[in-house]
Amino acid sequence: MPGVLPEGEPVPRDGSLPATARRTVGARGFGVYVHVPFCASRCGYCDFNTYTAAELGGGASRETYADSVLAELALAARVLGDSPPQRVDTVFVGGGTPTLLPADDLARILDGIDRVWGLAADAEVTTEANPESVTPESLKTLRAAGYTRISLGMQSAAPGVLAVLDRRHSAGRATAAALEARDAGFEHVNLDLIYGTPGETAEDFAASLAQVVDAGVDHVSAYALIVEDGTRLAARMRRGELPYPSDDVAADRYLAAEAALGAAGFSWYEVSNWARSAAARCRHNLLYWTGADWWGLGPGAHSHVGGVRWWNVKHPSAYAARLAEGASPALAREVLSPDEQHMEDVMLRVRLASGLPLDVLDEPGRAGAERAREAGLLDAGAYARGLVVLTLRGRLLADAVVRDLLP
Repeated sequence: MPGVLPEGEPVPRDGSLPATARRTVGARGFGVYVHVPFCASRCGYCDFNTYTAAELGGGASRETYADSVLAELALAARVLGDSPPQRVDTVFVGGGTPTLLPADDLARILDGIDRVWGLAADAEVTTEANPESVTPESLKTLRAAGYTRISLGMQSAAPGVLAVLDRRHSAGRATAAALEARDAGFEHVNLDLIYGTPGETAEDFAASLAQVVDAGVDHVSAYALIVEDGTRLAARMRRGELPYPSDDVAADRYLAAEAALGAAGFSWYEVSNWARSAAARCRHNLLYWTGADWWGLGPGAHSHVGGVRWWNVKHPSAYAARLAEGASPALAREVLSPDEQHMEDVMLRVRLASGLPLDVLDEPGRAGAERAREAGLLDAGAYARGLVVLTLRGRLLADAVVRDLLP
């Protein structure tokens, strides 16, 4: 979860939602996100809501964290009450480093979700993990508990790049962990890459892509490095110790990713995500991108139900204290207007290979789509079928396309 939370309106102490928001819970699908805010160390580029042991302070601990999450889950069950989702389609445990919690605690949280709302028979259940935070034994425990998918933070195969990013694992550990996950029975394994780090060469990135392909994973996420204010990496760049990322280099890296992954049998389904098959796509993220509902458990976690979005207090101790008092941990919320929902729908769905229907755009938006098609940013065949689908060049300029569709 990002380090800075937006402002919003107050949330009732009991977390109750407007009746209109509860009317259609899960109509487009329902997921649960669980935020685990613990990290062994802080990476220099990261501004997520995470805490090392030294930063936690009193009132919160890893040992009691699962109990706090289960307390929020009980509150969520009361809030949705007589309008619960028919089932939970996806669960995603993110962080932080979720696998710093004992595997048994992650199993207990998943069991709690199943008991409260019921997991769909084909539910996708993902946990993120740092490569050094899992073992063959912990992976087997997670798989036996019902986790079906794991997402490993590889970032790079180049030792120098890992050092700039302050990553602790060795260059080969991520792919070794991916193989261990496969051996443990995980159906789907993702490796995350970051490209455009200062000092990274084209050869470094090519080696990272080759390791990913050789690891036999069925999903890859690749993101350009973003330098966030307030991070150690941003401070080093301000001091001139490191150069700022180059947009031209990032574009070259993206093209290299598309070429290497495409040749290995991967297809893009979202601008920064590739999968070997439709079954390997991250269904939880697709739930976000298509406007479904989800409940976010944990400090700083965001939720969305029926056009109402809210976010929890950030610090684990404040989160635990509110729940101990029987109060909602939500800090604030916003009720999205139809125009805001439309804007988000366009922004997110245009990034998908499945495309955005042209008929959801207003007249100026359709005129913008026509300009994008003429400029070669939209697929002509899909456009003739009434869909806005980005070409490869369009993916490089996705933000500009969105601006043209939302004039």
